[in-house]
Amino acid sequence: MAGPYGLIFDVDGVIADTEPLNARASIAMFEELFGLKGVVRTGFEKGLGRGAAAYVRAAAEVHGLSLSDEQVEMAVQRRQENFLKILQAEPLPAFAGVLELMQQALARADFRVAIATSSGREMSEPTLKSAKVPYHRMTYITGSDVTLKKPDPAIFLTAAKRAGVEPQRCVVIEDAPDGVAAAKAARAQCIAVTNSVGIDKLGQADLIVDSLTEVNIDTVISLINKPTGN
Repeated sequence: MAGPYGLIFDVDGVIADTEPLNARASIAMFEELFGLKGVVRTGFEKGLGRGAAAYVRAAAEVHGLSLSDEQVEMAVQRRQENFLKILQAEPLPAFAGVLELMQQALARADFRVAIATSSGREMSEPTLKSAKVPYHRMTYITGSDVTLKKPDPAIFLTAAKRAGVEPQRCVVIEDAPDGVAAAKAARAQCIAVTNSVGIDKLGQADLIVDSLTEVNIDTVISLINKPTGN
């Protein structure tokens, strides 16, 4: 008898539109700590989905700014402080279709639902609360739970294991190329949402959608049960 199905959600750019807030918080941080002006949102793209340190380093490299590990740690802390201030003033709702898909899965005895984010709990939990995600009913994995970051599959393998699901019986929902690569490396199916980058950068996903309103629980089951051809 086959085991349960798994549905794993990334947070930033999947559950809520955090990327503009992350960028604003980081742009302010670069000016506050390093006097660097002219940083724009696209400068962070190479760090999307890879954790806070990679996100900061991505924009620093674009501007030829070399940062020590200590400076990156300081930058990540200030970015987090800025983000939480913005989030408190401007609460983020969940993207359309997110909560509905979660509830469909949670209502079924044959599904396990997980959150798997490269962000730390200090950043991701306020976002989940703002979006009204019932994360206490889910497995919850953050970047603090794994050493290797996306595109390494560790975070999704850890989520699947803790949820009690085989990785190949999971669908991961992602918005970033490294996240999609991590999901496929974990042998999971992947639905990519074009919330953060264009369709041309998400080609490795099994299904690409503009919104999770295009996805329901039957879509998830069909992806998991489709012949692999491997």
